[in-house]
Amino acid sequence: MDNNLDWSALGFNYRKTDVNARYTFTEGKWSEMVITDDEYIKMHMSASCLHYGIELFEGLKAFRGVDGKVRLFRVRDNVERLRASAERLCLPVPTVEMVVDACIEVVKRNERHIPPYGSGASLYLRPIMFGTTAGLGVRPAKDALLIVYCSPVGAYFKEGIKPISVAIDREQDRAAPRGTGDVKVGGNYASSLLSGEHARKLGYSNVIYLDAAEHKYIEECGAANFFGIKEGKYITPKSNSVLPSITNKSLRQLARDMGLEVEDRKIPVEELATFEECGACGTAAIISPIGKIFDMQTNVVYDYGMKVGEKSLALYNKLQDIQHGRAEDKHGWCTIVL
Repeated sequence: MDNNLDWSALGFNYRKTDVNARYTFTEGKWSEMVITDDEYIKMHMSASCLHYGIELFEGLKAFRGVDGKVRLFRVRDNVERLRASAERLCLPVPTVEMVVDACIEVVKRNERHIPPYGSGASLYLRPIMFGTTAGLGVRPAKDALLIVYCSPVGAYFKEGIKPISVAIDREQDRAAPRGTGDVKVGGNYASSLLSGEHARKLGYSNVIYLDAAEHKYIEECGAANFFGIKEGKYITPKSNSVLPSITNKSLRQLARDMGLEVEDRKIPVEELATFEECGACGTAAIISPIGKIFDMQTNVVYDYGMKVGEKSLALYNKLQDIQHGRAEDKHGWCTIVL
C-alpha cells in the first residue's frame, strides 16, 4: 500500500496502477488472458470502434473492509450486463468466467492501490471492450479487444452525503425507445454531454431526462437511475430505455428488507411534487439525494429541502455496510478476493 498517498483526497478520476488484463478476439476465438503494464492501445485508424461506436464498458468497485478483507461488489451482475451490451452491438460475447477472472486478477495484482478501510476511497474497475476490425463499411466487428483496468478513486461526497440540485431537460433526449439506452455503450453518454453542460452553466449538478416518445415520464438522471420514496414505497422508472443499474437493483432489495414496497413503473413528471425523498443512484456515489429539481422549460421547481432523507440515508448506509464487511452479506453480493 502507498503510505505516502492521501487516500481521502482522491477524486473520481484515473490514477495509474500497476497492471491491467486483456483478451483479444481474432479468427473466431478468444485469446488467453494477458497481463500488461501498458496503459495504451494500438489499433488501426479505421477500427470499427472509432468510426461507428462499437464500444461498451462497465464500472464496479472493490472495497477493503473493516476486517481487512477485499470485497468485489456484484461482479457477476456487472459481467452479465457487459455480455448483454456485447450482444446488442454484435460483438463477440466473452464468458462470465473470463471477465470475472480478469477482475479478480486485476484486484490481486494491484493490491497496493486498494485504499485502506476508513478512507472513504475504493478501487474502481473498468472493463471495456472495443470492436477493432479495420474497414469502412458499417458492419459487425469480427475482431475485439477486452480490457479490465482499475484506479483508486475517492469518496464521491468528501464531506458526507449531501443533496444535489438537478434540472429537467425537455429539449434533448438521452436514448430513443427500443434503442441502446438499456445497455452500457459509449454513445449513450456522448449524447448527454450537451444538455449536461447546459445544466451546469445554470448551476445544476445533473440532468433528468424524460421519455423520448411522449416527454411525460421520468427516465434517467444523467448517468444514474432515478428513484423516489413516498408512502412507504421505493419507486423507480420502468422503461426499455433505462440502464438496469446494479446499484438500483441492490437498493430495491434493501428497500424490501426495510419493509418498503418496491414499484418499477412509469413516473409522470407531475408525480415529482408528491415524493417525500428522491435521488439518483449509481456505482460512483451509491445515492446522490436530490434536494431540488428545476424544469428548464416550464420553470416549475420541486423542492425537497437540502437535507438527506431518512430512508435514503438508511439505504446508503446499509449498502456501504455490506460493501465494507460491517454487515452480513445476506444476498451473496460480495466476492472476497484477498
